[in-house]
Amino acid sequence: MEAAHPVISLAGAKKAYAGKEVLKDLTLDFQRGQVTVILGPSGGGKTTVLRAISLLTPLDDGHITMNGALHGYERAGQAYRCLPERKLARHRRGVGLVFQQFNLFPHLTALQNVTLAPVRVAGMPAGQAERLGRELLDRVGLADKAGSHPAQLSGGQQQRVAIARALALQPDVLLFDEPTSALDPERVSEVLDVIAELAAGGMSMIVVSHDVGFARKVADDIVFMDAGTVIDRGAPQYLFGTGAHPRVRDFLGKVL
Repeated sequence: MEAAHPVISLAGAKKAYAGKEVLKDLTLDFQRGQVTVILGPSGGGKTTVLRAISLLTPLDDGHITMNGALHGYERAGQAYRCLPERKLARHRRGVGLVFQQFNLFPHLTALQNVTLAPVRVAGMPAGQAERLGRELLDRVGLADKAGSHPAQLSGGQQQRVAIARALALQPDVLLFDEPTSALDPERVSEVLDVIAELAAGGMSMIVVSHDVGFARKVADDIVFMDAGTVIDRGAPQYLFGTGAHPRVRDFLGKVL
């Protein structure tokens, strides 16, 4: 692996649903060790980018690379095609996805939710997985909740368990789809603090969010998407400044 390669690259990515283009020949790089926040209106293609990177949604055209190697795709003559399902599991391990609605197993404890994938997907011995799980729960501030079931946890605590679960397979990049939108306002800061701590530790992250304050605080890079394409991109001081694209300024003016 060459350090110069972006952690994730989309090249000529196209996706349509029922004839409506959601991604329009999108080429986009995400740099290692950076936090990239994707902003934009609903329906602009933001979540589709995350689903494509996590190999949950196959592209209609184009391909994806991770650290310079094909990610979930193979060459087919002059084009690319998605790998068959049986080959995708190894590629998916490189990506951790934190869902909007937590998606924890309700019948499992917090620790069991975190250790399930390392044992079943990576073949990690149960004892080693438990040690890792406890370390990760401690990392997100929930060492004392290892034995609690999701119903016994607040929304913010459940989302932090979901973050620990996503970290359990030691992914190259962590994806967040609106990580705070399902939370009560008073629980938002505890999740954002964990994300900020991961960012300080150099974790590569791509975050779809409408939380403009979070984008300003944590993002190294902000991508503004609308109608399946990138309208503008840059550091927070640029995107929130007067030199940004008029569509960006109009959107931020309404949100703020």
